[in-house]
Amino acid sequence: MAQGMMEVTRDRFHLLDPDIYILQGFFPKESRLEAFLDSTPIAAKISDWEAASAWERYQLQTMPAGARRVTVFLRLPENLKSFRQLKLYAAEGKNRKLWYAVRVSELLKKRQGPGYYVEEARLDPADRSFVLRGWTVFRTPVEILVTDGQGRTVPCELLRSRRTDVEELYQEAEIHDQCGFVLRLRGKLPGLLQVEFRSGTASSFLKMRLTRAALLGRRAGQILKKALRYGKIYGIGTVAEKAAGKLFGKKDRPVVYDQWLKKHLPSQGELERQRREKFSYCPLFSVVVPLYRTPEPYLEKLIQSVQAQTYGKWELCLSDGSGPDSPLREILERYIRQDSRIRVRFHDQALKIAENTNEAIRAASGDYLVFADHDDALTPDALYAFAKAANENPETDIFYSDEDKMSMDGGKFFQPHMKPDFNPDLLCTVNYICHLFAARKELVERLGGLRPEYDGAQDYDLILRCTEETEHICHIPRILYHWRSHEDSTAENPESKRYAFEAGRRAVQAHFDRLGIPAEVTEGEYLGLYRTKYLWKEKPLVSVLIPNKDHTEDLDRCLQSLEKCTYKNLEYLIIENNSEQEETFRYYRKLESSNPRVRVIEWKEGFNYSAINNFGAEQARGEYLLLLNNDTEIINPDCLEELLGYCMRKDVGAVGARLYYGDDTIQHAGVVIGFGGIAGHCFVQQPRGASGYCHRIICAQDYSAVTAACMMVKKSAFREVGGLTEELAVAFNDIDFCMKLRRAGYLIVYNPYAELYHYESKSRGLEDTPEKKERFNREVALFNSRWPEILEKGDPYYNPNLTLESQDFSLRRL
Repeated sequence: MAQGMMEVTRDRFHLLDPDIYILQGFFPKESRLEAFLDSTPIAAKISDWEAASAWERYQLQTMPAGARRVTVFLRLPENLKSFRQLKLYAAEGKNRKLWYAVRVSELLKKRQGPGYYVEEARLDPADRSFVLRGWTVFRTPVEILVTDGQGRTVPCELLRSRRTDVEELYQEAEIHDQCGFVLRLRGKLPGLLQVEFRSGTASSFLKMRLTRAALLGRRAGQILKKALRYGKIYGIGTVAEKAAGKLFGKKDRPVVYDQWLKKHLPSQGELERQRREKFSYCPLFSVVVPLYRTPEPYLEKLIQSVQAQTYGKWELCLSDGSGPDSPLREILERYIRQDSRIRVRFHDQALKIAENTNEAIRAASGDYLVFADHDDALTPDALYAFAKAANENPETDIFYSDEDKMSMDGGKFFQPHMKPDFNPDLLCTVNYICHLFAARKELVERLGGLRPEYDGAQDYDLILRCTEETEHICHIPRILYHWRSHEDSTAENPESKRYAFEAGRRAVQAHFDRLGIPAEVTEGEYLGLYRTKYLWKEKPLVSVLIPNKDHTEDLDRCLQSLEKCTYKNLEYLIIENNSEQEETFRYYRKLESSNPRVRVIEWKEGFNYSAINNFGAEQARGEYLLLLNNDTEIINPDCLEELLGYCMRKDVGAVGARLYYGDDTIQHAGVVIGFGGIAGHCFVQQPRGASGYCHRIICAQDYSAVTAACMMVKKSAFREVGGLTEELAVAFNDIDFCMKLRRAGYLIVYNPYAELYHYESKSRGLEDTPEKKERFNREVALFNSRWPEILEKGDPYYNPNLTLESQDFSLRRL
């Protein structure tokens, strides 16, 4: 079943029956279709798809080998909202691969308004105009309205046309004969373009950023999409390289991991130097491995990878849980005879993984236990790196390293996982530590070893319990472990291991229970991810601080979204700052008279974001402060509970949100110190719904900073660190504030389940005058002088193997 046979090219809802969802694309000829809402099977009808639009025929004239064009019809249940995700698989025998997946929340959005399909979005080099081509279809005629980010009509040329090719696609009903459109914008382009497809009271919206970077990104998407289709026929490797070459110069091309790894693995000379090095402290590392009918080549590779360690003070402790007829006894006995450092425990009965691992621990006599799986491999410098770190910090109780995946034949390495330093909230979202993990033997024994009731996630449970007992945790940012895996394992059936993911959920729940934190842990958006909701009984007052200068439409939209929130113990402090329009003050008077939560307080000095918020905090009555820009709009009604849930923890100082531009691309998903030379937002302009590197966009986690465009903070912590630094009037004041909180011992949490639109700093304008640029440069210098250590050593919540040149967590250039 070749991946090249599989692609969904279009999805839509039935025009007459909105419970029918239709997919069209390429599907393997010999496969059967299986569809699930979460783990519940649903009926799906698949038939050959004969019609294609003219543009599709132009884009792809050749059928992928072994594939057929299909149309799939799914009848969605009335209780669709009770599910999280729709998944369709191509199945052959007992094997199946993912064909298509979509979140239910996205489905519900899709069926509310007219459907539209964008075939082309480009800059015309002839006259620098912007061209948008496509079609839109609904039960009744569709009107097309074009506005900018502030709702103002954008002059454009709009050509509507009949599309007989599109009419052939909608055989269930006659469609409006002017469904095709070509939209052209000339002259200065708006920063944000909004196209509304309106039919009666139903509307769908297309939002696009028209900055140069956004247009380049869109062009990249189109080139790579076309490359992908042709690559499925002619070979993806060659075509992808050509596409990358077309988009980027040599300096900007993506880093190929195989090449990166070769540059970063220690040379033979370095390995020899490590073997000769003498440490003042030489801990004994016990590598503990549970075995169960391990394929002989994999077992030999594991053992040989331990024997190849440049640090010599180790023992390999194996427990063979295969049972009395174990196929491993002969090879294990041979290794015991050859190497006295290898210890094996045999058993008269088959053992499950937790008890099997505990048996390996009972054979160990080392200072540290190093946990490995029976079919994986350590790099030759793994234990050397742990020993070196132990000499630098002898109090260390836990070590963990970066890791990658290794092909089944051991010949290729892929999917590197470059991890942050210890990140407790990320650990409660996903077992990011995983491999290679080591802990003091005394600590593991004190905790009772691994617990059989968490089989499938027994290592996750142990890691959580270990981290509760010590703060001496050392992350080594090197690839020290190769995890054997199929390259296309993400397309395998994850449902077969659901018991393991449920055990992981219970492990995280037990962690919060032990800590006495009222929380409910549920499965996240993908198996293996978890979401925590806090169940605090207290409902403290939250003071929302909103600086404002004119722009009452923005402010009103912001307040209206706050009013829709389910958390009600709020006060709104509008910090008036030099407004010039009389209508602004009329709006204030009306607001205060109609809404008892609102207080308008006046800041009479010049604009200084730090001073304005400090002024507001002094007059706030709440236990918690929500710093909020006036150009934001809350999306989810439980947004404030999401922020407050984390912020009410004693160890948390501030909590930030996931922010989107108006075109539904990421504006903020945490801050990394070092991006852009100083600090920058993570995953900027990635599409809404993307999960990012190792799913970091959708994981609650700790960062060095979050943006104050939406930041909740304890008022006590705000006062403890002296509020915002007023010498930083505009730039980096929120980053500096978070750094002060971290220095005081607080965590800064990014919660992706608090979602807002952020329409950027409309109130203050751009840094476009010599005076503003001079001030900005002064603030950059001041930030540098205040935090030189982290700028020099790097952000602990990032990874030195990842680039600072872009914000997508890609590999650092060779």
